[in-house]
Amino acid sequence: MFSFTTIKNYQSFLATHADGCKIAVDYYLSEIENNKRLNSFLEVFTHEARERAAFLDEERKAGKPSGKLHGVVVALKDVISYKGHITSASSKILENYTAVYNATAVEKLLDAGAIIIGRNNCDEFAMGSSNENSAFGAVKNAIDENRVPGGSSGGSAVAVQAGMSMIALGSDTGGSVRQPADFCGIVGLKPTYGRVSRYGLIAYASSFDQIGIFSKTVEDAALVLEVIAGDDAFDSTASQHPVPAYSSEIESGKKYRIAYFKEALENKALDTEIAGSIRTYIQTLQEDGHQVDAIDFELLDYIVPVYYVLTTAEASSNLSRFDGVKYGHRAKLAEGDDLNELYKKSRSEGFGKEVQRRIILGTFVLSSGYYDAYFTKAQQVRQLLSEQTRAILGQYDAIIMPTVPTPAFKIGEKNDDPIEMFLADIYTVFANLVGIPAISIPLFTHSNGMPFGLQVLTSQHKEVSLLSISERMMQLKN
Repeated sequence: MFSFTTIKNYQSFLATHADGCKIAVDYYLSEIENNKRLNSFLEVFTHEARERAAFLDEERKAGKPSGKLHGVVVALKDVISYKGHITSASSKILENYTAVYNATAVEKLLDAGAIIIGRNNCDEFAMGSSNENSAFGAVKNAIDENRVPGGSSGGSAVAVQAGMSMIALGSDTGGSVRQPADFCGIVGLKPTYGRVSRYGLIAYASSFDQIGIFSKTVEDAALVLEVIAGDDAFDSTASQHPVPAYSSEIESGKKYRIAYFKEALENKALDTEIAGSIRTYIQTLQEDGHQVDAIDFELLDYIVPVYYVLTTAEASSNLSRFDGVKYGHRAKLAEGDDLNELYKKSRSEGFGKEVQRRIILGTFVLSSGYYDAYFTKAQQVRQLLSEQTRAILGQYDAIIMPTVPTPAFKIGEKNDDPIEMFLADIYTVFANLVGIPAISIPLFTHSNGMPFGLQVLTSQHKEVSLLSISERMMQLKN
């Protein structure tokens, strides 16, 4: 029986099994079929994955394994372009759109020998915290199918959680990798803004979006980041910093200076069990020789409003291109309808309610009468957040905080209260606002049986420290 633990162990398996990639792909295809009810995959690339596995097995027999991710089975969130395959952003407006090029991250995966097994369901245009906003139905949490997996990358999280792929790529605009990783009990890494090229990622909010990684271990996330990170001529915001050998530079013996926000642990919205578990874990860190200090951060209550003002404004601009003229869903017109009517009908029919809500909010904050009161003010607060964060991380190696205020909630539980859903992002949007790397690591189990984790954040381009600290924290869990 095939089983996967880490990429390193899997590649040891490949060294002793001539048809190892085929065995792995057949196993994952079987698991996807067995877990169809979870609605994690919108499309499975069955024939293609098997062909790729056979090619890689032959390559290995010839003594030429192709790269660091040789034979690794990967799933892609349905906002990441894969040439020749539908990339719909889980939206009716792009239901039949076929990507005409590979995202840079996908190109790097393929060059490193990965096998892409399918595309994952997500909240439409990555807008949501529960994966209930997909045009193709909600994704279910494999631990409790009555609960959400988190969003917007819920399908990708469940693919790794339920053993339907080894690794999955998602996108993280305000926590859309870390929050579902927390709900599903796996590792979710959001790199520094620009660390991974956004070329080929369908944009939600361009100054926030970042491709992220789901895995079972910190070590695997480090190896995948090592492959997909780096400069890109197709993305002017991609970082030109050299890419470290993340997987080999992880060190877990160092002692760190760690801060946490008092306001975060004392927040009324935070589940008491989560708060208690983190406080106990802080004592564990201190006993392990780390300096862990509580600090004041009075801007915490401004984070969610600032995030939603800025991201909806950017979404309003980015999604204006989807109008049913060049591609995407085009409405049928009645006699006498003009071009404006085509736009209105196509977008009303093609976009779901949550996407419509955010477009309208963004258009409002960008309107001439409200631009200075909302958008400009939010940008000023964002700058204050960045300055304070740099000051804190000038004194500390890392910040820790909850990933989410509660464990995974039940499907439909928050659908009637969009504000409550927005507030579920209170701890994750911070990293996107200031562009720093962050990770959610699975450390705890709630009394209701659901997992929850801890979020770790470091300075920009300090992923080596982030991964090293996280690896040590995972060791202390045991």
